[in-house]
Amino acid sequence: MDIFLVIIGFICILIGIIGCIVPVLPGPPLSYVGLLLLQFSKYGNFTTATMIILALAVIIITILDYVVPSWGTKKAGGTKWGVRGSAIGLIIGLFFAPAGIFIGPFVGAFLGEILYRQYQNKKSKDNFSKSLKAAFGSFLGLIFGIALKIAISCFIAFLYIKEFIINL
Repeated sequence: MDIFLVIIGFICILIGIIGCIVPVLPGPPLSYVGLLLLQFSKYGNFTTATMIILALAVIIITILDYVVPSWGTKKAGGTKWGVRGSAIGLIIGLFFAPAGIFIGPFVGAFLGEILYRQYQNKKSKDNFSKSLKAAFGSFLGLIFGIALKIAISCFIAFLYIKEFIINL
């Protein structure tokens, strides 16, 4: 049973790291599940404090991942249309990975903002620049969220491998 837990845990860690970039998969929570599975085997010997701190970090980063792109868009003058456009662009961008994962949200936020301004009949010379600024804010928020998720998931993977090797 221990070997089964280790294998499933390692698969969770790998899928968790992939999930940091692919928006459909909850990266850090999956990585944490992998660590929990190792903990339940004879190869895991983490302290309760370590597991609680990592759980809190995963929860905070998961929440920030949803908040930061919206915050970036809003700080850059964007609207809900830009945020939604960014999410749609990310989903479409998955089909054109790896570049599409980064370009899709930017283009989606930009098009969302342009559509919003057209829908609101806001005829202005600076529609393009406002939309571009909001798209850039969304892109920066997305990149920051991905970086946070990768950092925690790779740290969890490091702890997993280290603990497994020590307890072999």
